[in-house]
Amino acid sequence: MENKITKFGDIIDKEYGKLGTASREEYEMRSLAFRVGEMVKSDRKQNHMTQKQLAEKSGTKRTYISRIENGRSDIQLNTLHKIIETGLGRTMSLTIK
Repeated sequence: MENKITKFGDIIDKEYGKLGTASREEYEMRSLAFRVGEMVKSDRKQNHMTQKQLAEKSGTKRTYISRIENGRSDIQLNTLHKIIETGLGRTMSLTIK
């Protein structure tokens, strides 16, 4: 039996459809939410902060930080900006390709 390496993009195409389809767009949004949440969680932990401390510093609620970190919240850009820059003391930039 031949071992065949499959590209990640091929797996995603098969599971969720090609780019531009509704199911693929849903996957891409959930994937982005997960990545943003992991970045927020990682930075928060590096700063030795609890979710409550980050929420208080950035003017949100602990439950909102939790939802973001778990990829379960649509986040507005201005709120993300406050969390990153005010709460975590980092700089946020946006790139559009």
